[in-house]
Amino acid sequence: MLQGTLTAENYAALKCNVEKIYLQKVLSVLPALHNPTVSNLSDERWCAVDTIIHTNEIKHIIPKLKRAGASGIVEYPVNKVIA
Repeated sequence: MLQGTLTAENYAALKCNVEKIYLQKVLSVLPALHNPTVSNLSDERWCAVDTIIHTNEIKHIIPKLKRAGASGIVEYPVNKVIA
């Protein structure tokens, strides 16, 4: 558990909404620990994408996500990363 807390210091979570027509483009620029989580939204044309990425990548990834079609991009801290 302690190692998970220490590891988390180097990671952040990103969440965004993506119109499904842009989903593959967004996923192509989005790194993840394994694979991003994609969830359907109440509007069937949209989905939510969640991922955990290294904090060094955030400032480069957010503009790429925006250009790829993501909106409502939220960055938030991670407390533990247990691999």
